[in-house]
Amino acid sequence: MELTYHWEGDVLIPDLKLEDGSNYQIGKYGKMRQRYLFENHHAMYTHLVLTEKLWKHLEEVDMECNDMMDMLTVRMAEREGVTEHLKSVDQLGWVRKMNNIRSRAEEVVLHDLIYMD
Repeated sequence: MELTYHWEGDVLIPDLKLEDGSNYQIGKYGKMRQRYLFENHHAMYTHLVLTEKLWKHLEEVDMECNDMMDMLTVRMAEREGVTEHLKSVDQLGWVRKMNNIRSRAEEVVLHDLIYMD
């Protein structure tokens, strides 16, 4: 395996690319998971990096988190009667309730998907 390098300022940086050539889209939750693994499970993080599975894992976690957030937000809003009618009648009340719902949904997502081992 031959490495090539490029200059960035006064430093030579290796040109490293994933073998599968994929371009992964990592969002907020993927970055949170990456930080959690790096700080708390460094061996697992290193293994994922060396086997080139880290970015795929982070993208999957990010997608799962976003899907779970959407699902929980809709279910909680239905259960608590936060509707479009409420939005048209009492906008600030609707915003207050939806922010509360999103906050609680995010707590569940963080606990169940980001900070799991």
